[in-house]
Amino acid sequence: MALDISGAGMTSQRARDRMITQLSELGIRNMAVLEAVRQVPRHLFVEEALVHRAYENIALPIGYRQTVSQPFIVARMTEALLEGGPVRTVLEIGTGSGYQAAVLAKLVDRVYSVERIQALSRGARELLSRLKINNVSVRHGDGAEGWAAKGPFDGILLTAAPREIPHALLTQLAPGGRLVAPLEGVDGRQQLVRYRHTEEAFVRELLDAVCFVPMLSGAEQ
Repeated sequence: MALDISGAGMTSQRARDRMITQLSELGIRNMAVLEAVRQVPRHLFVEEALVHRAYENIALPIGYRQTVSQPFIVARMTEALLEGGPVRTVLEIGTGSGYQAAVLAKLVDRVYSVERIQALSRGARELLSRLKINNVSVRHGDGAEGWAAKGPFDGILLTAAPREIPHALLTQLAPGGRLVAPLEGVDGRQQLVRYRHTEEAFVRELLDAVCFVPMLSGAEQ
């Protein structure tokens, strides 16, 4: 069965355009990022019962106690990852339904994505394939371990919040590369952070207050 990429009604191009206008008003300035978000059919990456809300600026459940991030956060993290120099290869930790990977795929040469829940990794792989998004590779595994065989990466993006950035991920970040992640503080509050891999060290910048599911170790069948 062919996928309805264009959508209708609440999932139409008009609904996407309204969403992009809102993201621009909220401060997203990278026009390439906005266009990538506009093009990706978010209604295909959410549960069928919620497709009418796909182009609202809200997080939506995708099963297995996971969510697809709100479009503003997807755009903000993508924008933060791309700032500061060219990005050709990206490692994403937490594939979910594949929405963030689909956005990244329009902006970089190659995306490698790791998902700890096997059913989600399988579903994302199948959907991306049906959408003919061929520059994303999805693997089922422990995100804290990254994907060393495919690194180093120009960018690394986490879609779940750890207490601290796993050491393995920092070692897979190329010199000059950037890592963007929500980080959980001791008070339970989360902050979006960006690490830059400079010649001397990893330099951390604080960006925005955010709210993500916690990053868990291990892989579930």
